[in-house]
Amino acid sequence: MLRDKDSSAIVAVSDIARAKSFYGETLGLELINGSEEVLTFRTGATKLVIYRSSEAGTNRANAAVWSCPDELDEIVAGLEAKGAAFEHYPQMPGVVLRGNVHHMGPMRLVWLKDPDGNILHLNNM
Repeated sequence: MLRDKDSSAIVAVSDIARAKSFYGETLGLELINGSEEVLTFRTGATKLVIYRSSEAGTNRANAAVWSCPDELDEIVAGLEAKGAAFEHYPQMPGVVLRGNVHHMGPMRLVWLKDPDGNILHLNNM
């Protein structure tokens, strides 16, 4: 039924203007549609939908994931320069934390939060 259909991530936020700044300026996503309630950004060949909700920030798991196999270090450095709030999980088995990047064998993993506390994940896979 859905295997040939496109999907997109959707993230709840409390403040659309603040989210527009974070997702557009800090993360560098292209705004393709927006209102006072919903923003849609282009991210690669997919979309990221941001909507205003009183439930913003209540998700304790990854809200969106980006695969950055060749540019992870460059992207992390750019986000660090913009003051992004990174998460660290050194207690994960087999993980070595170097700066804001978790190394787990050949995998490199990064987590950061948006202003509402939504967890965003980047990896080199």
